[in-house]
Amino acid sequence: MKTDALSKAEFVPAQRNQSFQQISRPSLSYWQDAWLRLRKNKQALTSLYLVIALFLFTTVGPWIWSVDPAHQSLAEISQAPSLGRRALVIDAVESGTPVMTAPIAAPTGSAPSAPTELRTVGQPSTQFIVLQWNPVPGASGYALYRNNLKPSPKRDFGLPLAEIKTPGQVSYRDRMNLEPRSYFYTVVPLIQGEEAEVFTTLEVQTPIALTLSEAKVHHPDAKPGQTVQLPAHPFGTDYLGRDLLARLMAGARISLSIGFFAPILYILVGVMIGGFSGYVGGRTDTIIMRIIDLVIALPFLLFMILFRIAFGVGPGESGVFPLLVALVVLSWTGEARLARGQILQLRESEYVQAARLMGARTGYLLLRHLVPNTLGVILVSLTFAIPSTIFTEAFLSFIGMGVVPPTPSWGSLCNDGIASILSHPHEFLFPAIFISITVLAFNLLGDGLRDALDPRMRGRE
Repeated sequence: MKTDALSKAEFVPAQRNQSFQQISRPSLSYWQDAWLRLRKNKQALTSLYLVIALFLFTTVGPWIWSVDPAHQSLAEISQAPSLGRRALVIDAVESGTPVMTAPIAAPTGSAPSAPTELRTVGQPSTQFIVLQWNPVPGASGYALYRNNLKPSPKRDFGLPLAEIKTPGQVSYRDRMNLEPRSYFYTVVPLIQGEEAEVFTTLEVQTPIALTLSEAKVHHPDAKPGQTVQLPAHPFGTDYLGRDLLARLMAGARISLSIGFFAPILYILVGVMIGGFSGYVGGRTDTIIMRIIDLVIALPFLLFMILFRIAFGVGPGESGVFPLLVALVVLSWTGEARLARGQILQLRESEYVQAARLMGARTGYLLLRHLVPNTLGVILVSLTFAIPSTIFTEAFLSFIGMGVVPPTPSWGSLCNDGIASILSHPHEFLFPAIFISITVLAFNLLGDGLRDALDPRMRGRE
């Protein structure tokens, strides 16, 4: 067969310095490729930053905000969030003696009159308020009320403070849960034991005040009559005057510790049992699966109570260790089923068959080949198990079965704040917000990791 030869003019040799366009892609490992895909998911990346911020809040936060979470300040009970307030220093609060006058008889046939000259005696403050008024002719006593709003003509006087049945007593000292705000005091005369239709109302402003002993805790040189600066409370204080930000940091150590250690333990147990069951198969696999079905049927709350009794945790005591044991004993079944399903798919793979022909034992195959290849699925399962465990701990602490006061946790803080949610909502809202943000962040991070660690998702991008 004859072929046409190329002439010298048609044959042009390539020059050594001639550049050629090359298309190449850098070689990436499995985890490098997963990280690049995770970075493209803005929600998952934001959630990752939130998780890191929570760790910093838990570990570094107490070093920055060095306030004792157990310190009580009865002068700052249930204070709203603030960056510091000024308070008046007063002498020690005394009970005081009520002002007594001689009863005045009412003229025959005259209508009862309202108390006159209702006034405060001394400096009103959050420590006490002393009220005094002129006696009403014919009054057998007086009824006192306190309201946060100005009473309307419909006689909505507010909280009943006292019913004075001594006709000559014309003063009253109020020390019940006073806050720095305006109060409306109403005095109603009693005619033959019944409230009259007339009354007198007085508005009183109550500035913050500290006794001398309370002021010397932060200001050793304080003197009565001076004004001192109170410590800042960015998240307010609770019903015992404890700093809520410090208690949230202390509670985060409990909630996040349980939320991390418990899932790691029961996922490790579940992966080992499920991996062994899926690899061995046969009757052993059947027996293990029936045990898993039995554990799933066990009621968690009932066994939580039994574990508390078994470990000698009495009423009003924190049951952190029984909670961890209950979570590990009763929560490993889902991960065991997940690991079993993954091992069933991988045990017939070529590299497993080759390792088996080379004499690899069961333990070596599980630990060096099968379990590491299910690590992506296990990691995603862990990110979903952490918020579930945190929510479980918060729920049990909320109903008094987990962490109980004085040990703080986010669930116990919610339990403390629910009683005063209408009057002091910050005591409930802040721990509830932290629980919600934590659960949401881990769930979104789990979604992002599931997409990033699945090689099948690469073609959908």
